Parts: sequence; structure tokens; C-alpha cells
Amino acid sequence: MRAILAIDQGTTNSKAVLVSETGEIIGRGSSPVGISYPREGWVEQDPRRLYASVCEAVDACLKTGPDVTIEAVAISNQRESVTAWDAETGDALGPVVSWQCRRTAQDCERLITEGRLDRVQALTGLPLDPMFPGSKFRWLLDRIPAGRSVRLGTVDSWLIHCLTGGRRHVCDASNAARSQLFDLNEQRWSEELGEIFGVDIGLLPEVLDSSADFGRTQGLPGVPDGTPIMAAIGDSHAALFGHGAFKPGDGKVTFGTGSSVMTTLPQFIAPRNGITTTVAWRIGGKPTFAFEGNILVCAASLPWMVDILGLADVAALVELAASAEPGAPGFVPAFVGLGAPYWNSDARALFSQINFNTTRAQMARSVTDSIAFQVHDVIAAMREQSGGELGALYVDGGPSQNRFLMQCVSNLIDHPVIQCEAPEASALGAAYLAGLSLGLWSDLHIVSELPRNTQIIEPQPVDRAALLEIWNDALARSTSCKTQAKGE
Repeated sequence: MRAILAIDQGTTNSKAVLVSETGEIIGRGSSPVGISYPREGWVEQDPRRLYASVCEAVDACLKTGPDVTIEAVAISNQRESVTAWDAETGDALGPVVSWQCRRTAQDCERLITEGRLDRVQALTGLPLDPMFPGSKFRWLLDRIPAGRSVRLGTVDSWLIHCLTGGRRHVCDASNAARSQLFDLNEQRWSEELGEIFGVDIGLLPEVLDSSADFGRTQGLPGVPDGTPIMAAIGDSHAALFGHGAFKPGDGKVTFGTGSSVMTTLPQFIAPRNGITTTVAWRIGGKPTFAFEGNILVCAASLPWMVDILGLADVAALVELAASAEPGAPGFVPAFVGLGAPYWNSDARALFSQINFNTTRAQMARSVTDSIAFQVHDVIAAMREQSGGELGALYVDGGPSQNRFLMQCVSNLIDHPVIQCEAPEASALGAAYLAGLSLGLWSDLHIVSELPRNTQIIEPQPVDRAALLEIWNDALARSTSCKTQAKGE
């Protein structure tokens, strides 16, 4: 049996799946990555551990799946996380600075003060925020000893470096588009952006299509050396592709540590309203664009609340939340500031409107509801900017499998959501792109016809205005925390 090995390298876990010629998952494996918080607002990972977790996930996947001939490897990866390594020795020269990390907030504020925001946003579709890698690349470079032969890259380029024994320094257009050093219209690294952020663009990888030849494996346990790597793409982009969301207006919400909301565009549209514009994928040299809203903290708030309430696990938290009526106290999960559509690094996590009658169930409900409120605000900003109708909206990621959580999302945005049986949409999207490279599937229409087990969740009537009033009050309090502190 022929199959594609798809690697999905995420923030908390690396996953690997085997995808058959019919587009079905026939083997799975995963391994934790590990994450550290050395200072307030700093989030980082060990690049060596990150690659080791990929090898462990691949090993587990191959042990659970049937005997197959691996035709190709495909990669989807966490985005906006970056690292540096020695081009000659392959040694890591710093941590993986996570997409969640806020260590360069002051650098971004300085660039905004210098009047750089409009130009950066016009070229990249991205705001000046520490989530994005431009300022993080400079932070890494400032801490590398002189005399080293440096390579800079996003996670896909680090993985390809490792998987090919250091032979290739490449990335795909979707990851490049999230780097803040890539000109979306020209589809190339920008000297101007390099000067703004103080980064030599010659240290960056070659940019390929998402469906392309990224090199050959060497030393990946269980995989024959010389197996081609035929796709690489950011995980959120891969999920959009995996769902077959190819029509303008179609979109998806990926629920994980954070959350990504994306909708496909008919052409490039300059961003506003706190939404970014990005390359969804690039095939045959032609980019497909998408709106995106990045939510910094989504499901990551659930295990935190589990510990606060002394519950057994996240399932117990969701069950407790479901026992409470909507309209619980407001909760804003701004543990590392707020992403789209607010982009406020100074926002702080808080509960609001708590009194002596507040119950544990209401507290739990306020945390689970915060997931839906953030999605609502991103979707509202996209609808306002695009002027078009929202099409099919898919949901993926671990929390997407919970009917209660997804019903809350559907109710609040007043739009059906399409729940998929397999949560590995990112891995599937990467595999589908590799299949296009190999000629297993001839075009996007064939990919869209591959089997997908889905269930539509229709919105139920709720008092959205009352719920949004509670949420907006909590937001206002969250975003005024630092202002109040300065005034004291």
C-alpha cells in the first residue's frame, strides 16, 4: 500500500499521520514538545527537543499503521515561531521563540513610534506585534556570538534542515508570509523590510511553493533515506486546504493552544479592522490569499481553569460549564495580551462581574464561552471588511470535537459550523499538497472530492446582545488595566 507520511508539528505536540491514496488516515502517532516560560510574557521551546518529538511521533505512527510504502513526506507546522542555527555544524544558536512570545513588545512599540506600521502592514499584511517574527529574528541575531555562519528560519525550515541532514535551507510561501520579512505582492524577501527590522535577508531560506520538492530525507527513523519531502505549509493554512475551503468566503477555525480563523479570498485585499492578510498556499507559482485572525489564547485557558477549580480534567470542566446558563461572568483570557482583532499587548486576563452568588459552574462557563466570544469578534471584523457572505465554515483541532463548545460558537456567530470527524485537518492538508506534487490527485477539484466525515451544527437562538454586553464590558476592563496602573 502506498501512503504519504504527514508531520504536523504543533505548539504542544508533534503529530504524524499516514494518509492513503484515497485520502484516509491509516496511522497516527504523537509526542509532546515541551514549552518554557523563562520570564513574564516570554515563551520558548528547545529546537532539538522539537525535532526529537517529530521523530518520536513518526516512530509511533509507523508502529500503529499498516505496512506501507512511503511515497513522500509532508510537513505542516506551528507558525510565527522562529529559531537560528549554524549553517556549517547544524547546531542550534538559540531557542525557538514562540509565536506566543511577547519579549519584543518594546521593539514593536518603537517601530510604531517611528511611523513604520503602515509600510510594514502594506507590504506584509501583518501588524507590528511581537507575535510576528520580524523583531524576534533581530532578538536572536543580537545574542549569537560573532563568527558563526548563521541561518534563520521558521519551524518548517528548521525541520527540513534536520530531515535532510542540513542539505536544504528552504521554506514555503505560507510560512514566509507570516515572517514579516516577505513582500506579499512581489512574493519575495524584502530588502526594505530587512532594513526596518535589522535582519540580513540573505540568512533566510529560499521560498518555494507549498507543493514542491523540498529535498530528501536522511536519518529519519523508520523512513528510507532519500524519501522526497513534497509539501510544507503552515498549520492553519494546511487546515484550510485540508477542508477543501477553496471558494472565496469559505473558512475554518482551528482550535488549539491559540486559535486561527481564516477565510479564502478571491484576490489580495489589504488588511484592516485588526485582521491580517496572508498567503493561504502557493501552487505553480500562484498564491491564494486569505484573511486571518489570530487568537493568542484559546483552549490553553481550559487546563488552567481545571487546576483552579480542582477538577479531574478538561472534560469535567466542559461538563460543569454546560450545566450553567449562558450569561456567566465575563472572562478575558489575555494571559499574553490579546491578538486579533484587538492587538493589545498590555491587556491582562481577568474575570468581571463576579458576586457572592457566582457559582463554580458559572466560572467554568465564562472560560469556555471566551473561546466563542473571541471567534465572534474575528468573524465580525472579517465580515465587515470583505463585504461578502461567509461561506462554509469548518472547525478543527482537539476542542472542535466537543459538541457543546462548537454549539456555543455557532450560536454566537449565528452561522452553521461544520464539525469534522478527524481533527487532523492540518496533517491532511499537507498530505493533499504532497499528493498533488506526486500526481496522486490531479487538481483541487479532485482534492475537494476526497472523503470527509462531517456534521453540521446549526445555530440555536440565544440573546446575543446581552451576552456580548457582558463580554465587551470584560474586554474594556482587560484592556484598561495598564492604563489604570500608570495613572495610580
